[in-house]
Amino acid sequence: MRSGMAKAGSPPARPAAKRTTRTQLAAHEPAAPPLELMKEGPPPGLARRLAVTVRHAVGLIAGGIVARANASTAHPVRAGPREAFFRAIAVPLRPLLRRELRDAPFPVQLRRRLELLGPTYIKLGQILSLREDLLPRSVTSELRRLLNQLPIVPFARYRVLVEEGLGRPIAAMFTWIDPVPLGSASIAQIHRARTLDGAEVVLKVVKPGIRETLRRDARLLRALGRILEVVVPHYQPRRIISEFVTYTQREVDLRREASNAATFKANFADMPDVVFPAIYTEYSDESVLCMEFLDGPRPDEEAARLLPVADRERLVDLGAASIIRMIYRDGFFHADLHPGNLLVLPGPKVGFIDLGMVGHLDAELRRVLLFYYYSLVTGDAESAARYLCAVAQPGRGADPTGFRREVTEISGRWRNAATFDRFSLAQLVLESVTLGAQYRMYFPMEMVLMVKALITFEGVGQVMMPGIDIARVSRAHIRRIFLEQFNPVRIIREELKNAPDLVDALAKMPLLITEGVRVLERSTQAKAPSPLAGVRGALLSGFCIMAGALLLALGGPWPVWALLFLTGLAIGLRGANE
Repeated sequence: MRSGMAKAGSPPARPAAKRTTRTQLAAHEPAAPPLELMKEGPPPGLARRLAVTVRHAVGLIAGGIVARANASTAHPVRAGPREAFFRAIAVPLRPLLRRELRDAPFPVQLRRRLELLGPTYIKLGQILSLREDLLPRSVTSELRRLLNQLPIVPFARYRVLVEEGLGRPIAAMFTWIDPVPLGSASIAQIHRARTLDGAEVVLKVVKPGIRETLRRDARLLRALGRILEVVVPHYQPRRIISEFVTYTQREVDLRREASNAATFKANFADMPDVVFPAIYTEYSDESVLCMEFLDGPRPDEEAARLLPVADRERLVDLGAASIIRMIYRDGFFHADLHPGNLLVLPGPKVGFIDLGMVGHLDAELRRVLLFYYYSLVTGDAESAARYLCAVAQPGRGADPTGFRREVTEISGRWRNAATFDRFSLAQLVLESVTLGAQYRMYFPMEMVLMVKALITFEGVGQVMMPGIDIARVSRAHIRRIFLEQFNPVRIIREELKNAPDLVDALAKMPLLITEGVRVLERSTQAKAPSPLAGVRGALLSGFCIMAGALLLALGGPWPVWALLFLTGLAIGLRGANE
């Protein structure tokens, strides 16, 4: 490793390994164990991987039975025929379990087996840890402890991956690459580097074989999801696995992260105090990403907490403005937000890093969520419950009325005790979403990722400014975005998106008018009375009125739907007079 570093160039004047590990790629949970070298080789075949996966799945089921038996023994008050049955089955199963897991609770067994299954399943567990709307909180809390510092790719091999990905020798691009990685996650490994023109950058490289591993494991997970959908449909395993596969496949292509960074910079071009790393496209590809190195402490570190009060207030306000703008104005937000992906930069400024995972909210969902959040911060509990219920997707046996009533109650309770120590705004949103599973009301993944972003922002705000009123800080920003929804210029711009449909309707308007006139002429001509004349008139009148209503609902040109309404009314009145 040392020789490789010497060939790449001299190290920087100040040591960076310890500093940057804290600031540029921090762990979600407790410190990870020492990094070990990754053993590279072809991924095992599908049949072998299936056997290993089935073995751990069977072990997890057996471990769950033993854990339930242990719990019933520890709480005799729960004893009954069912608990006695589980205790009897647990006796022969206990010796078959791994020694370290025999007495562990079920959530711990799940976490450990995901770790043993490797990177794909660790990533799956990290996604599952977000789904508090579907899974018990004891499970999601344990899954947050999953390792995110996995075995590293040797530095010599890492250099080869950079050269293969970019098609050029290291010396033609960089004067120095730090042999000590900033971090090694399930998909990629990150090192500091310096370009030929002296720019301090971060190199992110996809680990070898990870794409093949993800494709193989995705097939197994989809099959597992179909089986679990029959057994535990209320946890929606098929949907969770499908979401996981979609997000991980996006993260493997680093060009997406580069595109995400460019989109964020464009969205925040008018807010220079919100910083995203610049991307060096000449040193980036599908498997290699070169981005600007942002140097600053995390917001939960001592250096950030010792800033002057005015600076900390400014940082919290910037955080509120940026998160609310991402979610409710742009519908494009950082979906892997935690304190390690936030930096306090000189100014003070707020820096966002690790942009591989983003959430998208379409216009309709974004509008409803905006109204929901606005209702919360203004204290309108009933409206908040109505908007949240509109976002949820009812499942089999759903109880929307009960869900709405419960959300109204907890929203009103928060309004009367809105302090972080007792009941925070983010906790309110999380508890409301979590209630959905009890009433078979399910939320899209983007909603859960949005909740995580709000919780991170609120937690960071309380660390920097203990006791701060998050609702008060958010209120001004959410009102500004709310008023933007009714800006005449914005409304006209939105209407212009439907210009092709309007032009098409206007082009057909003369034909519609001509046909309407012909119908009126034929209906006014003297004819022998027919027993079906009244029926025909009623049908024609109803058709014209329904067509006009449909055009009105779809935003069609007013002359067309107005003419159809008048035609229908005229035919209906004539039929009534005959």
